Amino acid sequence: MFLDTVILVLQEILEAALIISILLSLTGHFRRYWGEDFSLGHGWIGVSLVLGSLGAWIYAAYTPSITLWFDYVGLEIVNALIQILIIIFLLFLCYGLSLKRLRDIAWFNLFVGFCITLVVALGIIREVSEIIIYCIGILSQPNNYSPVLLGSFIALGIGASSGIILYYLLTNFPGFWGLRLSMLLLALYAGNMASQASLLLIQADWLPYTPELWDSSFLIPEFTVSGQLLYALVGYEANPSILQAGLYSFAVLIILVSPLFRMCWQQKQPISA
Repeated sequence: MFLDTVILVLQEILEAALIISILLSLTGHFRRYWGEDFSLGHGWIGVSLVLGSLGAWIYAAYTPSITLWFDYVGLEIVNALIQILIIIFLLFLCYGLSLKRLRDIAWFNLFVGFCITLVVALGIIREVSEIIIYCIGILSQPNNYSPVLLGSFIALGIGASSGIILYYLLTNFPGFWGLRLSMLLLALYAGNMASQASLLLIQADWLPYTPELWDSSFLIPEFTVSGQLLYALVGYEANPSILQAGLYSFAVLIILVSPLFRMCWQQKQPISA
């Protein structure tokens, strides 16, 4: 019970910590290289945490009803929809920004704040609601209190620490490399969301089944700490289907060809200079 709790909660916390770290790093680099043109503070973090936490509790409370939707596959459909919305707002961010817009459009900061707030809030709703549902079910038996609470706190500590370490690594890379690496991780995160959404839609019979592309579970099992770390960082799947891998690659590609990604790799010095 203790180990199961650590692995499940760690998986959800790592995903949330990852996207928060990446977006914090991006906004920090924007502020560093774009000077006074970029004045977005850190208020979006608090707003996204509040919205995400409230949404997670509401989602968890209505999960029994949602499960009955769409001929008893409502949970899979809604979870997939949340992940698709995350990808959409990431695309808004990556395709809505350019050097011209940065200089000429006054609502630049509002646009960035809106996109990243919704991305984080939707991610928290998705991840935290699963933790709430799991803990409510397990804690219905008094003898589970200690292992579940201890496992949850340990997983929370590992996940939060991993996010903090990643953030400081991304912000302390020399030159533009921290910004570029953040964008690479953002592309992989989008691929992860696409892969998860496709798996849920396949389970709901909304997408066709395709054969497995490979099976690497003998090397790195998914349900281990290393497997969960790779899952959170790059969307690792031990046995993805052909459709999953294809949609993962497509989501990564559309971020890699976006104006923001290309701008980060072409930029040689701060704009304010």
